[in-house]
Amino acid sequence: MELLQKLIDFGGIAIIRCGDQESGQRTADAIIAAGMTSIEITLTTPGALKIIENLAARPELRVGVGTVLSTKDVADAASAGAQFIISPHTDIEIIKATKNKGLLSLPGVVTPSEVATALSAGADVLKFFPALAVGPAYLKALTEPFPNNLWCPTGGMSVATIPDWFAAGASMVGIGGPLTAGGFEAIAKNVSDFIAAINKAKGTKV
Repeated sequence: MELLQKLIDFGGIAIIRCGDQESGQRTADAIIAAGMTSIEITLTTPGALKIIENLAARPELRVGVGTVLSTKDVADAASAGAQFIISPHTDIEIIKATKNKGLLSLPGVVTPSEVATALSAGADVLKFFPALAVGPAYLKALTEPFPNNLWCPTGGMSVATIPDWFAAGASMVGIGGPLTAGGFEAIAKNVSDFIAAINKAKGTKV
């Protein structure tokens, strides 16, 4: 699938979680201008679906929706133009609804049982969450009984730890807060550092 391959090739997803629609749109635009082409707008951001509509009109972007908690959220996200669906948890009905819409499914997993359930329901990428709470060593151990799958650690990620996550088996990483640390003016440098860290960890250039 072309979209999935593009996510893998780029190796990173920017996560936008803001307190209002205006700041969410402004932050997304700044992150994109700095070089990100894969972006997740969380439904906890007011006006998230409108932001997704705006971004989905730009064909160079891969636009997803995060914090999806119901099949209605899936339907709303699909109508807004989202291309991939991200949940903090594993829910069979959400995964099936996502696949029925022809979208990529990235459910949250952290236990072997959740991994098995997500894969059996048709998940495309396993969102390893909350990553910071368990660490790269846990991910590496989890990949051993579930080889040849795609993993996206998310939750408490830092640029400095990105090499550790790819070494542990990550196919891509999701990062939010560090991209806006230091204020709006710091976004360009933060994104540049994020992309550079991914390139170095993967040994490739986006």
